[in-house]
Amino acid sequence: MKGLFRENAGEAIVGLFVVILAVFFVLFAWNHTGGGQHTDGYKVTALFPNAAGVNVGTDVRVAGLKIGSVAAQKLDPQSFQVAVTLALDPAIKLPADSSASVTSEGLLGSTFVALTPGGSETALKNGDTITDTQGAMDLMALIGQFINKPSAPAGSEQGAASPKP
Repeated sequence: MKGLFRENAGEAIVGLFVVILAVFFVLFAWNHTGGGQHTDGYKVTALFPNAAGVNVGTDVRVAGLKIGSVAAQKLDPQSFQVAVTLALDPAIKLPADSSASVTSEGLLGSTFVALTPGGSETALKNGDTITDTQGAMDLMALIGQFINKPSAPAGSEQGAASPKP
């Protein structure tokens, strides 16, 4: 065995270096993507009429800064809305009348939940529900409405010059 190690010492060292580099890369990626963050935070529920694009792990942001993530989602059987559980950073105390909306970073950007702080003096607590919400916009429906918009009858255009006699 010692002879085998002596013959392949260079390869063993390179292999060990590759394993250490892989572990470093995984830890780096875990820390920079927010992996495992806010699991000890407080959880609030938001009821959305449409939560398209929101999944477990989706960012929760205030003013563009990530303060938590989506911990769970389920259909509320009474209101038929999506109950999204948000795990928020315990250092951030949001007012109880805050609102939530599903939005994206742009036309092709990722979807996230944006929280807008309210003006209440009481803060959201673990288990509270945010009822002032706005669901995701259906881009295909908006495009369809624009394309299928009924055209105005000929001659009824505003500002069109009428023929002079």
